[in-house]
Amino acid sequence: MSPVTVAMPDTILIIPAEPAKPKARRKRRVQVAVVSDVHLGTYGCHATELLRYLKSIRPQVLVLNGDIVDIWQFSKNYWPPAHMRVVRYLAGLAAKGVKIHYLTGNHDELLRKFAGLKLGNFRLDNKLVLDLPHGRTWLFHGDVFDVTMRHSRWLAKLGGHGYDLLILINRSVNYLLAKLGRPRVALSKLVKERVKSAGSAVSNFEETAAAIAADEGYRYVACGHIHQPEIKTLHTEKGEVIYLNSGDWVENLTSLEYTAETGWQLYYYNDDPLMQQAAEADAADAAEELADSNPAQLLEGLLAEFKIRA
Repeated sequence: MSPVTVAMPDTILIIPAEPAKPKARRKRRVQVAVVSDVHLGTYGCHATELLRYLKSIRPQVLVLNGDIVDIWQFSKNYWPPAHMRVVRYLAGLAAKGVKIHYLTGNHDELLRKFAGLKLGNFRLDNKLVLDLPHGRTWLFHGDVFDVTMRHSRWLAKLGGHGYDLLILINRSVNYLLAKLGRPRVALSKLVKERVKSAGSAVSNFEETAAAIAADEGYRYVACGHIHQPEIKTLHTEKGEVIYLNSGDWVENLTSLEYTAETGWQLYYYNDDPLMQQAAEADAADAAEELADSNPAQLLEGLLAEFKIRA
């Protein structure tokens, strides 16, 4: 837009044109989005990237399939503003009419006693069935199939703390590698894949989930828990079942998305060029940061969004 020139009797006044406001990115419409294993409250959580992803889509239904808040490792000494902004944004989505289903996992298992709780468009459950055009889909976190979880819960919790430490070490290693111009490594992912492979002879997570889904007559079964994004067809005695896993937001940064046109698909944040652009700071972000610095104001805002009186 060109400057506007206004003629005056003895002078010429040049009024600079206002800078054009950046156009808001059009949000992708999806009927269902499934996110799991975010682990808010831990060093490995990619809350900033998750928030950027959530802002890029317009789901009718959002399923949070377990381990969203890591209660096992929660510490009041580590809760960054980015983690709180995720919570605030989810509350805002519910207030705007998005149906949010929070399905409990092992790291947030303390919430299981509140299964059935409903606050507006937000519902807390242990499992969920969606009747979709491509077939009935059974969703749950999947930790019930984990032998370690069922028989050695203390060992699983100990492993969780060790895993969080490994994430910190991995970040330090990658920082040094970046300085040397070397490619990044994923120590945590490599270790976890080896551990899961070692236990596959005892508990085949995917086949167990598919077999039970087939017994119940479901076409799809969607889990999280093992941090391995996947879509595959598995054969059972009762027929074929399509196994889905939404992955995680610690290592893979993935989710499941469903539309009637495409069916179920995996979304990879790191493969989306739009998500690789730097996040633009705007007035909304500034307002969120201000709210983050005032816990009382934050709590009041959340209660208002859920229409709850303190």
